[in-house]
Amino acid sequence: MNVFFEESGDFKVGTILSQAGEAYQVELASGKRSKVKSKDVLIQFDKSEPEALLAAAKGIAAEVDLDFLWEVAGQEEFGFAELGAEYFGHAPLPHEAAGLVLALHAAPIYFHKKGRGRYKAAPEQTLKAALAGIEKKKQQAIIQAGYVDELKAGKLPASMQAIVQQLLFKPDKNTIEYKALEAAASELQTTAQRLMLSTGGLASPKELHMSRFLFEHFPRGAGFPQVEVPKAPEDLPLADVAAFSIDDVTTTEIDDAFSVVKLDDGLVRVGIHIAAPGLGIRPDDAIDKIARARMSTVYMPGDKITMLPDEVVNAFTLAEGNDCPALSLYAVLNPQDWTVVSTTTRAERVPIKSNLRHNDLDALVNEETLASGEGEYPHKEELGLLWQWALQLEAGRMQKREAFGLKPEQANRVDFNFYVEDDVVTIVRRKRGAPLDKIVAELMIFANSTWGKLLHDSGVPGIYRSQGPGAGGWNAKIQVRMVTHAALHQGLGVDQYAWSTSPLRRYTDLVNQWQILACASHGVTAPLVAPFKHRDATLFSIVSAFDAAYAAYNDFQQNMERYWCLRWLGQENAKQVDAVVLKDEVVRLVEIPLVARLAGMPQVARGAQVKLDIVRWDEVDLSLEARLLEVAAVAPDASIGLEEEEEGDTGEAALAEVVEAEGVVAAVTTEEGVEVPANAGTA
Repeated sequence: MNVFFEESGDFKVGTILSQAGEAYQVELASGKRSKVKSKDVLIQFDKSEPEALLAAAKGIAAEVDLDFLWEVAGQEEFGFAELGAEYFGHAPLPHEAAGLVLALHAAPIYFHKKGRGRYKAAPEQTLKAALAGIEKKKQQAIIQAGYVDELKAGKLPASMQAIVQQLLFKPDKNTIEYKALEAAASELQTTAQRLMLSTGGLASPKELHMSRFLFEHFPRGAGFPQVEVPKAPEDLPLADVAAFSIDDVTTTEIDDAFSVVKLDDGLVRVGIHIAAPGLGIRPDDAIDKIARARMSTVYMPGDKITMLPDEVVNAFTLAEGNDCPALSLYAVLNPQDWTVVSTTTRAERVPIKSNLRHNDLDALVNEETLASGEGEYPHKEELGLLWQWALQLEAGRMQKREAFGLKPEQANRVDFNFYVEDDVVTIVRRKRGAPLDKIVAELMIFANSTWGKLLHDSGVPGIYRSQGPGAGGWNAKIQVRMVTHAALHQGLGVDQYAWSTSPLRRYTDLVNQWQILACASHGVTAPLVAPFKHRDATLFSIVSAFDAAYAAYNDFQQNMERYWCLRWLGQENAKQVDAVVLKDEVVRLVEIPLVARLAGMPQVARGAQVKLDIVRWDEVDLSLEARLLEVAAVAPDASIGLEEEEEGDTGEAALAEVVEAEGVVAAVTTEEGVEVPANAGTA
């Protein structure tokens, strides 16, 4: 005797060897023996070979007219044998009954299973809806196949043209467009991104990187709504100075300027003048909400996405020839030893006489000309005095760093400026610590430290940068973090450091400016009128949001700088290049700040200069493949302060802390200790 039975949702046939109670010992065609409960047996037969019956049943199942079978079934529950008599017109033979079971089981939209061998026809409306769904899927499959063919032919389907970014960066994986894109990419053995580039969905790898960033951080676009430009108070006093700024030629958001006045008693008064949008923008107004949403200006070679609308920037930038609203810090100095006699903070209008540019002055203003007094350039005397003070400020910070057990900052690092015009990139090497850079850096550190102390002494909270025991412990790798109270910054060698000198470009600085203005205007009552109080939840949320945004913007900036470095290789047709060894297998090119890992490179001393053969690079995944040709020599001029990598962030902290604020280009250390450029120089 043979049986046709169901086991784990599958139908099998076999020969009964024995029966024990409600179970059979059944041998399958494969020779495997199985215990089958009698309730799972649907048909018993003895005239056919089991496998022959199963083959015949499958043939019957394939020929069953499901629509006719559904009509025959009616709306009452039935057994397969009952339906078989109606459908075949006679009591079904074993192979017919088995075929009918297979057909019923394979058509769940027509028949709902109610038990072993028992079914019920689906309601008419349910069946129609299910059949419509199947037909829709068939049509979608046809459309999807058409999309795949178009993509493989190098054409972007019309339905995908408006959703390119969504398909790449946040796809709905259930759509036929996404499925077609993935299928075509798989068949072509490429990626969706490269396929979009080859079909014209994206114009270039640069657009790919830009689009990804904008899609995530500026989903509504990088433009601004129409806003009413705020005005500073009209009764601000006019400062009796002739101030000047020092910036890169591409800088438009001019945040800081300086003035120098010799006093009758032989002392010198230095003014550090910071653009004061905080005099016009108020917390929670329309422009503040825009700035808080962005948190910072986004920099990249050749372009930027500003934190504030252009018309607002233009109203407060320290532009040459204008009397500009500013928050001024005046330091009265004794030129004998450059000690600070007193400091004063006030809001005022500052006449800006000149906007000096690094590109015009770097060749004229250097340590030699400052020492000898040679050369002619604007504000020569003032720059000479500021240079002397900057040297004293730096020396004081270095003493504090040494007291903290840190090495002095290195002056042999190489910075890079990026300039892009008509998709042609120029990368200019600049030695860090040039006099103009140092003047700006040291005076900004002084202002941020002095104003941080003013906030603390006034009992007003602010946003500080901290680096020291409180930021990880003496035995931990010292990292920089943001806090809302005055705290030590070991890397800079100052007792406190509150970002306050870039309010046009960083939201933290705008927040601190509001707090400083309250201190300058209200003295001891400042804690009562300052916009943010101690333990203010809003202030904490600003710190958290700024950290996240600033990190994302910095990652994007580094990616775009890497992209332009790769473009430079092609543009210059670079085949063989010099590089300096950073550590292990990691090298950085000498002419551009491009870092690469040479897998399998033999052990080479850190700081050694090597020659590389460029094999290939990829502007999509930003990779570089090169091989070592020769080890040249140790190249001090190409060094980037390798000794300091072991200290984490502390080694390059002095300029790294102010680089973004002042438009200076510098290298920072990644988590792996690899040097990469930190600023595009397009402030």
